[in-house]
Amino acid sequence: MAQSGMAQQSGMAQQAGDASRGLHLFMADGCYECHGTVGQGGVGPRLAPDPLPAGAIAAYIRKPTNVMPPYVESVAGDQDVRDMQAYLASIPQPRPLKDIPLLAP
Repeated sequence: MAQSGMAQQSGMAQQAGDASRGLHLFMADGCYECHGTVGQGGVGPRLAPDPLPAGAIAAYIRKPTNVMPPYVESVAGDQDVRDMQAYLASIPQPRPLKDIPLLAP
């Protein structure tokens, strides 16, 4: 019997991810090609900082709605998703525009 999306999300939240492994997977699986090396977005949407919970990421990548290819569990397992989410969560907020001299008024 299939779990609901909420049950999958709560189950995924029970185990922590490894941010350094997540960085490796994010690059190796080609996520950076559309989402940028630090999840800043590009062709694909911005993922970081403040990423979605791992369960929500897993639900979307398994059945994406746009041009993103699906990443079935045999390609990106639940622990892989937790690790990539941990990497995205480790990315710091950008500096405020007012603190960048070239962009300050």
